Amino acid sequence: MSVKSAAGCLTRTVFCPFTLHTPRTLSALNMRQCSSKLATQQDKTPKRSAIRPAASSTHDWIGPPNLLSNLRPIVYRIPENESELEKRLRHLRQETEDWNHTFWTKQNISFSKEKEDYIVSQLKAKGLTVRDEQGRRRSLNSEEMAVFYKSFLDTNRIRHANYNKEWYRRNFTITLLMAQVALRNMWRTVSERYSSKKNSSPPT
Repeated sequence: MSVKSAAGCLTRTVFCPFTLHTPRTLSALNMRQCSSKLATQQDKTPKRSAIRPAASSTHDWIGPPNLLSNLRPIVYRIPENESELEKRLRHLRQETEDWNHTFWTKQNISFSKEKEDYIVSQLKAKGLTVRDEQGRRRSLNSEEMAVFYKSFLDTNRIRHANYNKEWYRRNFTITLLMAQVALRNMWRTVSERYSSKKNSSPPT
């Protein structure tokens, strides 16, 4: 995570209905760029929107970016005649997506709060209030903010390293399960075709 990527916080977007997408791998998820707006939900428990469609049998549902984590929520499809292996894969993908959301929600809220506290303390040290005489919010220059960004990255270095390790571990397991599902489906298709040809061939 670079100083530049840490410079933002939360993105506010207008909520729109979930959209339909074909299935994709969880590795497509990533941290979205943030704006300079501060989070006002600092003491709230991370929650997803209550407006979630029922799982489809053919497609994943992908919603708009969450206001706190900046990640798009996903409702994974439930295939017809879902096997135990497919169910295990789906549950792991869903659990990983929720884990990812929780991590970035807490991280973004922490970033916003610490950034606000830093700005206020720096202005106070200069004998300034948060707002000027015209009511406009004061800000610090890029050099002053760079000190905070570096400090935040240094403080959270171990947390980010642990997150990356867990992220790669989960994605490796998901990829392995996806390969197993694909192989089983391919074998089942080949077996069904062979059985169909065998049953349709005339007796000798």
